[in-house]
Amino acid sequence: MTPAPEHLAETAFDPDAPRRVGVAVSGGGDSMALLTALAARYDVAAVTVDHGLRPEAAAEAAFVARYCARIGVPHSTLRWKRPDTAGNLMDQARRARLRLIGAWARGQGLAHVALGHTSDDQAETFLMRLAREAGLEGLSGMRARFEAEGVTWHRPFLRTSRAALRDWLSARNVAWLDDPSNDNDRFDRVKARKALALLAPLGLNAATIAATVDHLAEAERALRAVLAQWARAHVQTPSGDVVIDLQGFATLEPELQRRLMNAALLWVSGADYPPRAAKLGAWLSAPRAATLHGCKITLRDTEIRIAREAGAVAGLRVAADQVWDRWRLDGPAMPDAQIAALGAEGLRQCPNWREAGLPRGSLLAAPAVWQGETLIAAPLAGQENGWKAQIACGSFLSMLFRR
Repeated sequence: MTPAPEHLAETAFDPDAPRRVGVAVSGGGDSMALLTALAARYDVAAVTVDHGLRPEAAAEAAFVARYCARIGVPHSTLRWKRPDTAGNLMDQARRARLRLIGAWARGQGLAHVALGHTSDDQAETFLMRLAREAGLEGLSGMRARFEAEGVTWHRPFLRTSRAALRDWLSARNVAWLDDPSNDNDRFDRVKARKALALLAPLGLNAATIAATVDHLAEAERALRAVLAQWARAHVQTPSGDVVIDLQGFATLEPELQRRLMNAALLWVSGADYPPRAAKLGAWLSAPRAATLHGCKITLRDTEIRIAREAGAVAGLRVAADQVWDRWRLDGPAMPDAQIAALGAEGLRQCPNWREAGLPRGSLLAAPAVWQGETLIAAPLAGQENGWKAQIACGSFLSMLFRR
């Protein structure tokens, strides 16, 4: 028997977690149930993202705001401006939602945010990934808990059905809104939802798929743990590069080689997605010096080194208090200071760069502090001048556990 939503809400967080949490609410039944259950047990702040993609979105945000006012929960509406670029709209919206809510949570002093995904969402995601020929990583399902955007995210309802949550809301006279796009066959998720209904006579439903996903997730965790243990002994990360013991790498199973290189390329590039499987597969079939996924791969007698490609960051420039590529630099307050790549011109101004222990190619893509065209500091090249550089996206080992 599935535990009641209020019990799931109570057990969603660590016992020592703060009692103040954030909750993302769209106005649909899943998120309204999450908000209602959490508000009974936590000091909750709610947030709704208006993606501006449907005319009903503003009214839905207002509906959530009214309900929050009625139960005494502070509510914020965030609006996304769609970029003028091509690409997968739904994926862009999903990433923007995570980014916007993460920034909102940090601004509110919230370390934890809950999402209302259900067992139905888990099953639909499984079918969509199955159609894309996903491997074990993809078929292991959505995580009940993960870290992103400086926030810990929770999905307490992954073992609860959409229908059960609506029944629970109806028993409490709590209304919700139905998104009309949930009936639009243009979307893969709607197609997956309808496919699940057709598969029900075979006994293939959200519950059985969730059990399968759990088994796959256990296998995935075991494989990641094995790779992490190997990496602790055979991988180093000097100043943001990834250096892999070449002899040890040659002894790894092909699947572990693929996972290790994917993680290295993701960590060094700071990208959201790994390289195309065909491109990485071609490199794995014949390891060599190459440029791949915004990274420079070099081979020596004893090591594989993955470093940031200088050309990938040559035009990137941000204010000194912002994250540059995947680096955060801290130093004295300085008007108009910016972070940009050190580059060849900057490296010429660092006479002791060889003592830093990094190859020239790595340093060309290293973060440096500039004031106009004047180099102020290059921490990774041995010219600190009061500045320190640190990776802003977590450790390489944490990347091995990212999905």
